[in-house]
Amino acid sequence: MTQRALPIGIQTFREIREGDFYYVDKTGFALRLIEEGKYYFLSRPRRFGKSLFLDTLAELFEGNAALFTGLAAERHWDWSRRFPVIRLSFAEGVLASRQALDRRIEDLIRINRDALGVSLYPDLDIPGQFGELIRQAHAAVGERVVVLVDEYDKPILDNITNPATAREMRDGLRNLYSVIKGQDAHIRFAFLTGVSKFSKVSLFSGLNNLRDITVDARYSAICGYTEADLDEVFAPALEGLDREQIRAWYNGYNWLGEAVYNPFDVLLMLDAREFRPWWFETGTPTFLVDVLTERGYFTPDLARVRASEALLSTFDVDQLAPEALLWQTGYLTFTGSRQIGARREYSLGYPNLEVESALNDALLKGLMGDATQAERAVSRLYDVLVAADFQALRQHIVSLFAAIPHHWHDGNEIARYEGFYCSVFYSHLAALGLDLATEDASSHGRLDLRLRFNGQIWLFELKVVELEPNGAALQQIKDRGYAEKYRAEGLPMHLIGIEFSRKERTLVGFEMETIAP
Repeated sequence: MTQRALPIGIQTFREIREGDFYYVDKTGFALRLIEEGKYYFLSRPRRFGKSLFLDTLAELFEGNAALFTGLAAERHWDWSRRFPVIRLSFAEGVLASRQALDRRIEDLIRINRDALGVSLYPDLDIPGQFGELIRQAHAAVGERVVVLVDEYDKPILDNITNPATAREMRDGLRNLYSVIKGQDAHIRFAFLTGVSKFSKVSLFSGLNNLRDITVDARYSAICGYTEADLDEVFAPALEGLDREQIRAWYNGYNWLGEAVYNPFDVLLMLDAREFRPWWFETGTPTFLVDVLTERGYFTPDLARVRASEALLSTFDVDQLAPEALLWQTGYLTFTGSRQIGARREYSLGYPNLEVESALNDALLKGLMGDATQAERAVSRLYDVLVAADFQALRQHIVSLFAAIPHHWHDGNEIARYEGFYCSVFYSHLAALGLDLATEDASSHGRLDLRLRFNGQIWLFELKVVELEPNGAALQQIKDRGYAEKYRAEGLPMHLIGIEFSRKERTLVGFEMETIAP
């Protein structure tokens, strides 16, 4: 196998195929969709290959056979038929008003009208123009129309912190999408994709025949790279790289089927030959951090979220459940599901090391209210853990909470809830990207935090007291025998009880014992 160019940032199927870039064949998924149904919706996180898949569908329906040589679709598609394709994409720019959205929609209709060589009746409103475009395209070509919508939700998400504008955007998009169902006789296939999974009632109230394949095991790998894709397609580019490290950093996204890698991460990692949070760095989730901190979300729970199907499907401008927001944006992924009577419940967790480390780094900065101090604290913590200096660790924790500005405590509700102290400490540790587990279960109970690092095991129990420490944190580790689970590993173990004072807003108790291997 020979080295090829890496398609970094390229979302055009033709360019990838004609330029001899690496390409993971997704045309098998396209064929299945077309064979099994007509109207589809897919939600996936940003930079996961949604736009490339839509472009692949467009080239397929337009009958550009030369681009599919050697792919799954080559021998299973009727290349003699060419369908008119209408493409609508809201990926470009930021729209800040309903008027701007309407102008953009009218421009997209104009672009498609010119590309298809049809004319529309004058003085039509937006639904009228869209419906007329579909009908005229069908009449001109003699084949029913394919409608492809990319980033269907971006105008809403760009304004999500301004609910009034976001609602206007939602209403404007609903005005557009409602046309699709009414033109059923003229449509061969429709596919809408974006980041969020808005409730059908809020955005697709008229399009109740839309089939949502977001959580469908058969389509879990429709976007992203599987293990087999990496080993088979990218084999020449993997030489000299640690496969286990690649897996730990970037694999793990799952929609109840086969797990996948984030393609954006993989391509940049293969290009730079280094491990970094490439995907996370492309868009700081400031809104997400604000929602979690304002609502006092207990950050250790992020590693083990449970949510109902209804909760994950009710995302809307006026109802932003943190669990739904985290899942839809890719910061949490499915780790399992179970049926409880009539209720479907999902378990979610971090997909990989990149997300766990980078998200907690961002959350720590939000919780502390000072990004610079948080950055410095993470660096100091690593040095303290390497040295296994427990007095330094105690002082470090005191300094960590002392660095939080006083006005942050006084002016923000999050500093008043009990889990704040545990959240800051957990996110502080998690930001390092080390082998950390929360509420590690044993036959005797659940330990707050377990850290495996540098040939040693650290067991943390955290308590919040009113003022005076009482030693209950360390005693709980000993009484419940949390260390027994790890004795067989033959590593030194450090049992550390930490107690915070709600009144003093700092650490007041720090006890530790070391158990030799």
